[in-house]
Amino acid sequence: MIVVKGANLAVVFLLELAALAGVGTWGFTTRDGLGARLLAGLGGPAVLIVLWALFGAPDATYKVHGAVRVAFELGWFGIGVAAFAAAGYVTQATVFAVTFAVSKTLAVVWHQ
Repeated sequence: MIVVKGANLAVVFLLELAALAGVGTWGFTTRDGLGARLLAGLGGPAVLIVLWALFGAPDATYKVHGAVRVAFELGWFGIGVAAFAAAGYVTQATVFAVTFAVSKTLAVVWHQ
């Protein structure tokens, strides 16, 4: 069971990276000019990284708990799902959402 729980933590980490990739993908696929694509493609993930460092990371400056944590994670990962969908990757968005739901449910059940 230790291996399975460790694997789930690895999946959660990969989901965090996937959310950043989704926002970056969306940013670089917008129909605006090159400057706007660069700003959205690089700036979007940068904003998410700052938010995660402030509120979501294990050693976050202002770590949130309970219902606020649930809302934060739903918003943070939801942005990743929405970004994949907005970039035209609906199947990937769906897989991302389902994987997030299963992995986070297991993490809660296992007190990870």
